[in-house]
Amino acid sequence: MPCPAASRGQLLIQSQASLISAGTERFLVEFGKASLVSKARQNPDRVKQVLDKIKADGLLPTLEAVFNKLDEPLPLGYCNSGIVVGVGAGVEGYEIGDRVASNGQHAEFVKVPVNLCAKVPDNVPHEEAAFAVLGSIALQGIRLVKPELGETVVVFGLGLVGLLAVQMLVANGVKVIGIDLSDDRLAWAKQAGAQVIDPKTTSDPVAAALAATGGRGVDAVLITASAKNDSIASQSAKMCRQRGRVVLVGVVNLELDRADFYEKEISFQVSCSYGPGRYDDDYEQKGIDYPFGFVRWTEQRNIQAVLDLMQSGKLDVKPLITHRFAHGDAVNAYELLSSKEKQMGVILQYPETAPAQERTVAVTSNKTSAAGKVRIGFIGAGAFTKSVLLPAFAQTNAQLCSIASAGGFPRHMRLGSSAFTAAPLTCVPSWKMMPSTPWSLLLGTICTRPWWSTHWRQGNMCLWKSHWP
Repeated sequence: MPCPAASRGQLLIQSQASLISAGTERFLVEFGKASLVSKARQNPDRVKQVLDKIKADGLLPTLEAVFNKLDEPLPLGYCNSGIVVGVGAGVEGYEIGDRVASNGQHAEFVKVPVNLCAKVPDNVPHEEAAFAVLGSIALQGIRLVKPELGETVVVFGLGLVGLLAVQMLVANGVKVIGIDLSDDRLAWAKQAGAQVIDPKTTSDPVAAALAATGGRGVDAVLITASAKNDSIASQSAKMCRQRGRVVLVGVVNLELDRADFYEKEISFQVSCSYGPGRYDDDYEQKGIDYPFGFVRWTEQRNIQAVLDLMQSGKLDVKPLITHRFAHGDAVNAYELLSSKEKQMGVILQYPETAPAQERTVAVTSNKTSAAGKVRIGFIGAGAFTKSVLLPAFAQTNAQLCSIASAGGFPRHMRLGSSAFTAAPLTCVPSWKMMPSTPWSLLLGTICTRPWWSTHWRQGNMCLWKSHWP
């Protein structure tokens, strides 16, 4: 893959460490290994979309589109720490050499929108800073709980997010009760200052929580567990005091019993990832920040707050790091997730010396150019191009001369084995091509979006071309 370039509003980061989010990434890996039947059972809404598409487009085109989608590689990771090696246009407050934490993926180089990055304090190592994004998820849940000094808050589920939440709540002057089935996780929570309840030895977690509060009930519950039943949500409501609060950060079944919440006027809220701004393209992709006075804690400011807690020593993630792997040994790291070996924070480490920032990747083909054929190219290698356009033009005996893709070379397209007659191909980033590219190439390219768009002028697309016209 060619190294990306920092687009407008983005930072190019050379990774130093990244944290595997065990819960999320284990699910993705196991989902990828699952059979088609299992995937269908886990995604009933997608099954309905497939059935609707069969009615509209027919069986064979639908199956081809489904298999193409399932064959696409899925980038993993969202907890990264590294060094800025490129600053995109319009970015202020960052310069090359800055140490930053971001939601970048597991890769040697990542380009990340500036509002998803935060500066790492000098005394915080990269492998600890990699916890910042995961910590912001816990912190956003805590902000919705709105704990007050002296209150009692239950953290239901003591994975990485839950254990980070325990430390931050304790630092906030809150009495914390941790609940989990794992003895190791309970020990970590107890070490951080929490009282713990083990459902394996306590037949009724609700009764145990009520006993810990003198029968009054806890002030709030932060659910950071992952479960397919609705017992956790029900138990959380039952152990709360009158007008208690329940905030969901994890993933549990939400077939709620109205009586559990109605009788004590329990409030229930779902926390959205890192905080305000998440999934808002204007904030994340365009860099339009929310006014500080009106939205005090955005996702970027939450990430920075977690790093500040690390700097002050109030949040210590070192005890949570159980394994370290070189980035090139990532396969073994993911095999660990499926094993029974004791694990918590799994860190991927990257070379301190910068690898070459290759911008050009040569791709060869055994097929030769044929005279008299129409030469075509594509800008955009998404699902529609792969499933509809490429197969359709392949049937016309046309010659494919170029593909431009924001995601680098789409290996899963297997150009060399396609029905196209392809000349030797070379990858050239679009920023390097404009504006010196011959107009004949542009005019001979089939555009899936206007060539003058922001994605074309400022994006990090790669062009596979034969000889210049």
